[in-house]
Amino acid sequence: MKISKKLWRIFGPLIIAVLLVVVVLFAPIKGHVMHDTLQRAANSLSVNVLKGEMIKDQAMSQNYVPFIGSSELSRMDPFHPSVLAQKYHRNYRPFLLGSAGTLSLTHYFSVQGMGKILNHRKAVVIVSPQWFVKKGVDPNMFQYYYSSLQTTTFLENAKNTQMDRYAAQRLLSLPSGKSDKIIAAALQRVADGKPLSAFQAFYVRYFKGLILKHEDVLFSRLFIKNNQPLLNKQAAKLPTKYNYAQLYQDALRMGAAQTQNNPFRLKDSFYTNRVKKVVKKLKGSQVDFNYTKSPEFSDFELLLNQFAKEKTDVLFVIPPVNKRWMEYTGLKQSMLNNFDRKITYQLRSQGFNNIADLSQDGNQPYFMEDTIHLGWAGWLKVDQYVRPFLKDLHAGKTNYHINNYFYTKAWQQRNPVTVK
Repeated sequence: MKISKKLWRIFGPLIIAVLLVVVVLFAPIKGHVMHDTLQRAANSLSVNVLKGEMIKDQAMSQNYVPFIGSSELSRMDPFHPSVLAQKYHRNYRPFLLGSAGTLSLTHYFSVQGMGKILNHRKAVVIVSPQWFVKKGVDPNMFQYYYSSLQTTTFLENAKNTQMDRYAAQRLLSLPSGKSDKIIAAALQRVADGKPLSAFQAFYVRYFKGLILKHEDVLFSRLFIKNNQPLLNKQAAKLPTKYNYAQLYQDALRMGAAQTQNNPFRLKDSFYTNRVKKVVKKLKGSQVDFNYTKSPEFSDFELLLNQFAKEKTDVLFVIPPVNKRWMEYTGLKQSMLNNFDRKITYQLRSQGFNNIADLSQDGNQPYFMEDTIHLGWAGWLKVDQYVRPFLKDLHAGKTNYHINNYFYTKAWQQRNPVTVK
């Protein structure tokens, strides 16, 4: 056997494999997402969907509207926004973005990754007081949802603005931002108000970014959780025609039926699995909780700044905490009132005036499914704001005026009592 044939038998398969990888990763990007996949992705709450770009971009170019939040989005009872939109054939479908631990910084990078897709469009954001803890986002949770793809998109479009400088600095303050040395160096240049070097720009756009975009096209459609059977099941429990009075009575009935085993009106399964064994230890445990001073206020400003940049019209929902649970754990209503004062000032002073402030509704019957998550009557109340807001999916005239003061530590630590 000739030496050349022997070499080919040894190295041929390796060469072919390398060529296939090159073709797959560097061929022109063409990705079309089927209707069924979009529908499944919109309600999946899957991490790969949140971290990707292709599926979200195609969904938002249709009649899907981003519903941005955290763990409350997974509480899919019959009055959940996705169920109501499906049952009553609304002109929109929620695209759920968020899970437990997704805070403002994760959402900022996700939203900026969509770019101009949200230009003059609408969005709904559920702002949980629990995001605004003393130290801000947990680095481990941020890492779980961290998207290298969205970071390369950020770097490709970064300018010398307060928003981009702060975003780069914030990312560098977390381990995620330092996981790639070249990306970290590029982030540092943005943080310093400098353009990327020629090498960094090439690496971001034509190497790292291109590979990640191909991976998104190839793999983001895989392993998407299918919550559609659950939505169908919940929708079947609702009356054929939308009637608020009837729906409210149904919400009270369903809530009462599912909160039988505890005095806090927590869903029975939640109380049994999460609370019952430790309930005595939790009495008075939240007396010192404080959501009024946090780096999260400036991370939240990033999200507002991005919405303002694209003139996205946003409805902000501020949920309450279960009143009975508050009284048991010692969580102070006065502290929550101060949080509400601070966050609504940050919103209204910059022209974000569409606010569903539900912060005082924690004592309403069956408003909450558990300690901090909206449930039956709560979701129905949210719908009273969402339904008229989304009659038209295109944003009207916005009048935002971003104030860079909200990026400062002075604002993060400011006592809400001083806010007027």
